[in-house]
Amino acid sequence: MGWEILPRVQGILDRAGDFAGITREEALFLLSLDLHARETYAVMETANRLSREQFNGKGENHLHIGVNVAPCPFNCSFCSLTERAGIFKEAVDFSEETILGWAKMAESQTADALNLMTTGTFSFERLLEIGRLLKKEVSVPLVANTRDITHREGERLLEAGFVGAYHAVRLREGSDTPFKREKRVQTIQVLNDVGLLWMNCVEPVGPEHSSNEIVDLMFLARKHQAVYSGVMRRINFPGSPMERFGMITEREMARMVAVSRLVMGDVPRAHCTHEPHSASLMAGANLFFPEVGASPRDATADTGEGRGKSLAACREIFKEMEWDPDLPSNCFADAGSS
Repeated sequence: MGWEILPRVQGILDRAGDFAGITREEALFLLSLDLHARETYAVMETANRLSREQFNGKGENHLHIGVNVAPCPFNCSFCSLTERAGIFKEAVDFSEETILGWAKMAESQTADALNLMTTGTFSFERLLEIGRLLKKEVSVPLVANTRDITHREGERLLEAGFVGAYHAVRLREGSDTPFKREKRVQTIQVLNDVGLLWMNCVEPVGPEHSSNEIVDLMFLARKHQAVYSGVMRRINFPGSPMERFGMITEREMARMVAVSRLVMGDVPRAHCTHEPHSASLMAGANLFFPEVGASPRDATADTGEGRGKSLAACREIFKEMEWDPDLPSNCFADAGSS
């Protein structure tokens, strides 16, 4: 049997293969393809080829460190770290010794970044203190994952040693969360204005989200020039109010990762998927988030003892899929940190 695909798909992939990006209509069409169709595999192959060429075969390991556990009053419906979820009853900040230990472990295992995540009410001043400590003790680039910020707060993150910030406009922002989409976008602009690298993901994807919603966030990442984007699926913790919707599969996520990669064209320095798995590494992803500390997807205070995959486990997946985690990161070449 010959390998032929629909002419419309072939035309899209021919243009996308030159790193030109694709249109919104084309992205919606590709997401409508049957998951088992050969056209879907062709989309994934093109995305895979783009990333392996543009990222020079580098597999990126960015260690997520959740620095505190708290029953957060903002009650985002997909998050296990909320008052409403009832999983964590008291606030616990991981000690400096514990956080520094994780950071030094990451450095010894050649992690490419440290992403410091805080809950919504965590002290911004305390985050700056942790950043200053880690900046003195380890050489791994620091990325903040915190609340919406002002220009002055962005400048203070830079002064404390952070080179970037992860910040996402979540799917159904304003209904599944109490936050305004406009405020989230404003913070993205703040990051770009002050010189912090903006990191992003389309998240947290579930079966209830339409292709229009998902593609909208893919193009937001392209418009604002994300250093990396990609796709993160929603993980339903025990008792989650989102359990009734179920979860998308890793295979479905790989298709979304591929379409997102075509959308991004020549913009990104990496392309992410979460949680770590092999399928998306054949569909344009090259960045994983191994995890320790708090995680909004876990019912265990230290996700390193729960759902979170270790740096070592992520390295092995990369190697099995012929991505090289030992090459230098592509994400921080212009950030004044390595």
